[in-house]
Amino acid sequence: MKVTAAVARSAEDDFSIEEMTLDEPRADEVLVRVAAVGLCHTDLVFKATGTIPHPHVLGHEGAGVVEKTGSDVTKVKPGDRVAITFRSCGQCPRCASHDPAYCHSMPLLNYAGMRPDGTKALHKGGEDIGSNFFGQSSFATHCLAYETNLVKLTDDMPFELAAPLGCGIQTGAGGVMRSLACEKGSSLLILGGGAVGLSTVMGAVVQGCDPIIVLEPHEERRKLALDLGATHALDPAEATDLAEAVRAIAPMGVDYAFDTTGIPDLLNATMMALAPKGTFGIVGIAPPGTPLPGDLMNAVTFGHTVKGIIEGDSDPDDFIPELISLYNQGRLPVDRLVKTYPLEEINRAVADQHAGKCVKVVLTMDRP
Repeated sequence: MKVTAAVARSAEDDFSIEEMTLDEPRADEVLVRVAAVGLCHTDLVFKATGTIPHPHVLGHEGAGVVEKTGSDVTKVKPGDRVAITFRSCGQCPRCASHDPAYCHSMPLLNYAGMRPDGTKALHKGGEDIGSNFFGQSSFATHCLAYETNLVKLTDDMPFELAAPLGCGIQTGAGGVMRSLACEKGSSLLILGGGAVGLSTVMGAVVQGCDPIIVLEPHEERRKLALDLGATHALDPAEATDLAEAVRAIAPMGVDYAFDTTGIPDLLNATMMALAPKGTFGIVGIAPPGTPLPGDLMNAVTFGHTVKGIIEGDSDPDDFIPELISLYNQGRLPVDRLVKTYPLEEINRAVADQHAGKCVKVVLTMDRP
């Protein structure tokens, strides 16, 4: 079928809006008409690094309506409203233990830019276009997805708010609610006040953390962090000695820290801000070759833990409905983060997000 998609043809060039052909769904695939899709930093990293050979279609926070299902699909049916998240195999030991973010096939199913058999689902003339990013490639009017990365939505959940739950929101909120499992009254430092960092703030409020300290250079995002429940918002231009600034608030250091930035100097500085037996969770993408933060011997001596986190350690079938329930209760105001742009304006959206003019971009198509 004919679809319109935002195509990354090189690391340097803007996305181009192009018409192409999408394969019919195979037995295990689901055709989704995309209504909205979040723009995540991970999309831009893959575009810039060429980890998936160009050209390719990215997008991994889709939401929309099921139009067609393959013969083996039983979880959803045509007409179902769905959010699309990361793909997992559903069969390995990690999936069997409800830990699909660490699926043994995670790289193959999410980061290869093709199906596991090497075929691509998108084509333009005689050219095959990289597809199946996170089992979806949803920077498009339609995409193919799978049972394991689809979560049904209720009729009252707007697509533009459901879409970012698929990665950014569940990564931030899940980071403190699942991965770190912060206890009520525990202290938390959050590095970065973007969509993931502010989702971490909301999750920390749900957990009852206190204090909740955010480090963020953009003033508007610092103000929003405070509005969402952070107790302190630090400007890195002023908090040049991070450990000193943090210990002025939490004298023994923080019980937990959570990085969304991947900035090596911040990673190292954060280790000095941890309390004894403190835990440092990391989701930020650091430059290649970045060593583990801090002095290893001191980390061992003080019982520190450094923990890499994928997708907030969430099981989307359980966690996304929980996030929606929290939103409906007014306890997870994701609408405060979202700004919508038409798919055709993806390049303006990227520029605005980079400039700090918005927090979470969601690209929209015609409503199914």
